[in-house]
Amino acid sequence: MPLIDHLGLTVADLDRAFTQWNPILTALGCTPEDGETEGGIAWWREGDTELILYRAPTSGTAPHEYGRIGWQHLAFAVDSRAEVERLHRIALDAGWTSVRDPKVFPRFSDRYYASFVEDDNGIRLEFMHNPPRDATAR
Repeated sequence: MPLIDHLGLTVADLDRAFTQWNPILTALGCTPEDGETEGGIAWWREGDTELILYRAPTSGTAPHEYGRIGWQHLAFAVDSRAEVERLHRIALDAGWTSVRDPKVFPRFSDRYYASFVEDDNGIRLEFMHNPPRDATAR
């Protein structure tokens, strides 16, 4: 059973958010539900967490600002550095902004390779690959 059943995020423009999120979530193996239900669009992957984007009930609110109380980022663990780079390119092609291009983050470990992107709503994602330490190196 997954630790988190579902994650819901509110966005200013649901159609635009679908255009930005769908290529990434599809590349991660998620399937979108058919159409909008209850003011949102959901993606799921068998046995995994469901992600739902909801239409904002009111207009005119500003996007989330990184560093403010609330959302920080969501990290997707992937199988390779090449997958980090592929997802980063997919995000940029879908209109996301690069916050940090793919690189090693030695402050975490010499194996931690990641990139960060942000959508129009100020929602930040990380694509990361952090393989386990070689058991023979212990």
